[in-house]
Amino acid sequence: MAGLKELRTRIETIKSTQKITAAMKMVAASRLRRVQILVDKNQGYSENLRLSALRVMTEIESEEREKHIRYMRPMLLRQITNPQKYLLYVLSSERGLCGSYNANVAKKATQRINDLLKHGKKVEVVCIGKKAYDILRRNLNVEALNLRLADDKLKNLSYNELSKALSHSILQKFANKQFDVCEMVYARFVSAITRNFVCEQVCPLELNSEHLNKEELLQISRVKSAFYEYLPDKLSVLENIVPILFEDNIFKVVVNSAASEHGARMTSMDNATRNAKDMISELTLKYNSLRQSAITTELIEIIAGAEAI
Repeated sequence: MAGLKELRTRIETIKSTQKITAAMKMVAASRLRRVQILVDKNQGYSENLRLSALRVMTEIESEEREKHIRYMRPMLLRQITNPQKYLLYVLSSERGLCGSYNANVAKKATQRINDLLKHGKKVEVVCIGKKAYDILRRNLNVEALNLRLADDKLKNLSYNELSKALSHSILQKFANKQFDVCEMVYARFVSAITRNFVCEQVCPLELNSEHLNKEELLQISRVKSAFYEYLPDKLSVLENIVPILFEDNIFKVVVNSAASEHGARMTSMDNATRNAKDMISELTLKYNSLRQSAITTELIEIIAGAEAI
């Protein structure tokens, strides 16, 4: 009977855990829906904004080739030749229970860090989210990388507030020449069960028309048969678009990372809930089998005793 009592206790414990995982799944699903709306809305805006900036940049590059001149680029577009100092932001979660999400973010960050160190670059790593920081701290040389956790002031901020705070901090450091290139390691949201872990350069902005052929260059600079005109001039328009594009890139990284985290947690909790259900079924079957066996044994003992009398 001790075995039956132990099984009953295990079944009740797993049922309690199942309730918790089911509740966490619903919370994660609710948060995912809210963030996914932001991701979807931002996608169209971001694409149009980048296309507008690329269009102006294409016009400027075309004019430079034709007139054999060189325009002064906005600060955020000035690529540094042979960069030596890299600043990496690693975006992960503050809490666990989201499967391999944080481990994959840390893995991608580790690959990029090792690649930069292999080429003799100086790397500074800032982790937004405690989980990736804990993994990187165990696996990498903290002092050599200047590995640190982001300021507590960045916690509990809305996505818009967080992106603005990061944008301001990055621009300030770039103006003070504290780094040559800033990159962000994060999970790009695809769907609730799919995400791509990427390392993306955010500063200076990579905006050029080298990947476009002649036909694409012609199409991007006009609408049907009408060409674009710029007031006051192309360079002024570009200088106004670039800061907006930069802030949008940071916002896109933040909301994609958040959506990926909630999607990973929802999937993980759904798997845990189904596993708990399977375990309860197996243990209940085992419990009923043992209980029936105990009842049968007692009946045999009673009948044997009656026959002996």
